[in-house]
Amino acid sequence: MEITIEGHKRPEGSKPNALRRQGLVPAVLYGHQGAESINITIPAKAAETLLKRNVVNHALIQLNVPELSWSGKTLLREVQKHPWKGFPYHLSFFSVAQQDSLTVSIPLYFVGEPVGVKLEGGLLDVVLSELEIDCEPGSIPDRIDVDVTGLHQGQALHIRELTLPSGVTATGDSEQVVVSIIRPERGEEGDAEA
Repeated sequence: MEITIEGHKRPEGSKPNALRRQGLVPAVLYGHQGAESINITIPAKAAETLLKRNVVNHALIQLNVPELSWSGKTLLREVQKHPWKGFPYHLSFFSVAQQDSLTVSIPLYFVGEPVGVKLEGGLLDVVLSELEIDCEPGSIPDRIDVDVTGLHQGQALHIRELTLPSGVTATGDSEQVVVSIIRPERGEEGDAEA
């Protein structure tokens, strides 16, 4: 999934709150020219659409900044939201054009009904809902499917046991449990029988 968005160079001396009142969200672009960063603005509606699509560290965003004659692939690395109103306050984009590989977080999608739940009365215990991976900028998967059908009560799947797409490597501890089938506590069993 790739999204295209247009940003504009932030006017010198502009105040963030004044920009927000104009329907713009202050943002910053990193990595487009080494360590240099540039302040930009994004239309508030475009920023809200991005956040509805859950793209923070998940999807490539084609960012165009016409005043700089710059266009490239970016990741939305950080989002600051208004504390109680929830609208986007500030965005941070990271250019990936010069990167051989990226570290991103990808959602895990659990597929199937485990034997340990269906036939043995166990409970599915999801430990990780997303996985941090390394991959090439153009190879970011939308999600990683995890087949839990064969899991019995007392069994678990670890990161090392996941089937990852070609060119994708999991970071972190390979022994980390992703999902397991646990026995219900006695109170839960009694409630189910009552």
